[in-house]
Amino acid sequence: MFQSFQDTASPEQGPPRLAALREAMAADGLAGFLVPRADAHQGEYVAPCDDRLAWLTGFTGSAGFCVALQDVAGVFVDGRYRAQVKTQVDTSHFTPVDWPEVKPAQWLKDNLDGGEIGFDAWLYTPEQIETLEKGLAGSNITLRPCANLIDSIWPDRPAPPQGAIRIYPEELAGESHGEKRARLAADLKAAGQEAAMLTLPDSIAWLLNIRGSDIPRNPVPHAFAVLHDTGQLTLYVDAAKLDDELRAHLGDDVLIRPANAFGPGLNSLTGPVRLDKSSVPLWVARQLEEAAVPLVWGDDPCILPKARKTEAEIAATRTAHIRDGAALCQFLAWYDDQPAGTITEIDVVTRLEGERRATNELLDISFDTIAGSGPHGALAHYRVTEKTNRTLQDGDLLVLDGGGQYLDGTTDITRTLPVGKPGADERAAFTRVLQGMIAMSRVRWPKGLAGRDLDVLARYPLWLADQDYAHGTGHGVGVHLCVHEGPQRLSRAGEVPLEPGMIVSNEPGYYREGAFGIRIENLVVVTEAERLPGGDQSGKLCFETISFVPIDRRLIETAMLTEAERAWLDTYHAECREKIGPRLTGAARAWLEAATAPL
Repeated sequence: MFQSFQDTASPEQGPPRLAALREAMAADGLAGFLVPRADAHQGEYVAPCDDRLAWLTGFTGSAGFCVALQDVAGVFVDGRYRAQVKTQVDTSHFTPVDWPEVKPAQWLKDNLDGGEIGFDAWLYTPEQIETLEKGLAGSNITLRPCANLIDSIWPDRPAPPQGAIRIYPEELAGESHGEKRARLAADLKAAGQEAAMLTLPDSIAWLLNIRGSDIPRNPVPHAFAVLHDTGQLTLYVDAAKLDDELRAHLGDDVLIRPANAFGPGLNSLTGPVRLDKSSVPLWVARQLEEAAVPLVWGDDPCILPKARKTEAEIAATRTAHIRDGAALCQFLAWYDDQPAGTITEIDVVTRLEGERRATNELLDISFDTIAGSGPHGALAHYRVTEKTNRTLQDGDLLVLDGGGQYLDGTTDITRTLPVGKPGADERAAFTRVLQGMIAMSRVRWPKGLAGRDLDVLARYPLWLADQDYAHGTGHGVGVHLCVHEGPQRLSRAGEVPLEPGMIVSNEPGYYREGAFGIRIENLVVVTEAERLPGGDQSGKLCFETISFVPIDRRLIETAMLTEAERAWLDTYHAECREKIGPRLTGAARAWLEAATAPL
């Protein structure tokens, strides 16, 4: 299997490791040290050698950081991980901190009179350090870049990954990498910029029509690159990752240099060089400044073009979602035959991955499948282990969130399922979540609006009941790339205008700690909206839903739905029958017919 159920958290190791870190801090004259969950590429997922936060604290979530002082160590986590962190760290030595409500600068000022805080400049961006320094202004606390103290006390730290790089088919990408480089280089030249720094692995993968294997779940290579205004590109990567076919694909306009030549290579640039303040390592900016190479701040030039999918990418990902939807329906037909009390969360994850594998096209899962039953469902990013594995009991809800990495697309879908007979509170909350998801699915909006302008639509039914959820409503998704992709997102922090071709998730939820969780998720594509009869405005955008798996009608309080909401759901279920039905036979086909019957 791709997914393992080993418990990787080691809270008992936290106290001695924290003590060793504090000794290293004292030896270096530091009052504190910052430990992010990040690598030099600022990816959401990190290789084992870069998982310093988990090694130190035991916390394995995908976002967070530790601020270690001599007498207190704060582990900062957002709303997705507030319950999880309490089970994974030794709270007698590490203090969970609600972030971003509590800012690290204010926390430092509350817990420290003065001193230097060390950090690894490879693991922080200029924007992050600038924000922290502004927050510390007027205090006696300063930041100092230094060698990574975790690496100095981690005796068996794994080696960096050496995953092979492969070609991504141009017919799926919809554009050659030469065309992409020329298009982006023309923008650089028009802006008077000699080059742009590329440090995000998915940007490099998208630009060069390649995929990698350095990080589980995300098919990206670890590399750095410099795109020049001529359209040429210098790729800094370990040669062991490339074969002759890959080198031929890259061609003469892509100069391949060793990874350790990246630092010296910066000194050869004449500038101005564009750097993305939100993603480039601070070390890179400092290196250019020391070499007197002019730099300018600007977005990674790949970010928006990558987000605006080509017609070929959208067509490919539609196919991937139909395939994945059929696999999930096969699973659901099996699931409904299992009486309460007879299967576990691990059984669920194993069976679902087996159905995806049976397509013979699954290359990886897109993230560890979340199968949270009962109180585990309230942990938005719960990962079942042999230690936490729970038998599904009558009256439980099961939050099942997973996806696959296929050559033609990356999928991500969540369904909440009943175990036995659900309670009235669960049904009412589920229906409110469904109403929010339907509202987002149906919305039409003027061009220029961003995710923050739409996020409230999914929350409104919950707000009327004094309920909410502590995560965004949706994130961008790549095409056989990262399952979490920017810059677009449906959330209060989503400031990038939505444009045609962008793929986002639509996933409102509700979580009652210690009791149950609910989430319903489809992926949608931003498209041009047709003008409605009688309308007097054109230029609207809307969402096209590309996920097709029935929503469990046993959890719906039908009387709570409006006529329009019922019509949307019936239409959606008819599309599920039409698109998924031809891929199913026997019991699975019969299950689909029953699951998609009109309300």
